[in-house]
Amino acid sequence: MAALRPRRRALLRLCRAFSSGGCQLAPERGGERRDAAPSRVSRFCPPRKSCHDWIGPPDKYSNLRPVHFYIPENESPLEQKLRELRQETQDWNQQFWANQNLTFLKEKEKFIDSRLKAKGLELRAESGQKATLNAEEMADFYKQFLSKNFQKHMYYNRDWYRRNFAITFFMGKVALERIWNKLGLKRKKTIN
Repeated sequence: MAALRPRRRALLRLCRAFSSGGCQLAPERGGERRDAAPSRVSRFCPPRKSCHDWIGPPDKYSNLRPVHFYIPENESPLEQKLRELRQETQDWNQQFWANQNLTFLKEKEKFIDSRLKAKGLELRAESGQKATLNAEEMADFYKQFLSKNFQKHMYYNRDWYRRNFAITFFMGKVALERIWNKLGLKRKKTIN
């Protein structure tokens, strides 16, 4: 994964190198489900005249940083498809981790509560501090949680790679389209 980051940054720089024009940022989307964690990410808002993607502060539910995508004035249909795919992937990722973190916290509280009751202890000690379990007992929970969610994580990883390959493919197509358009403009200028 770390090896992909420099390549991805290089592709992003290449894609941006051929863009020009006005500035607009893609709106955040968030269809919320009742049984899911809230999908509304941070209220961070970049400057209106920004001509770059902006990364906001971490979302309090998913712990991921939302990206506000830049929309050029002369965005081609292929560039729009790429941006929408990136936005959709970000929304999907935010929602998955918000739900996963919510599930984790609920199950962790249940586990701690059940273990403390089995020991005959209260949730709060006499001093008012919240009672905790030792690292070995919590290791049982973590192992259990990961085993229980193995299939879900496997599907998430599969979909994550599919989406990233699709995004990388579209980034290549956009870069080629921009190069082709630049070469086409230079030819027209030399002919005239």
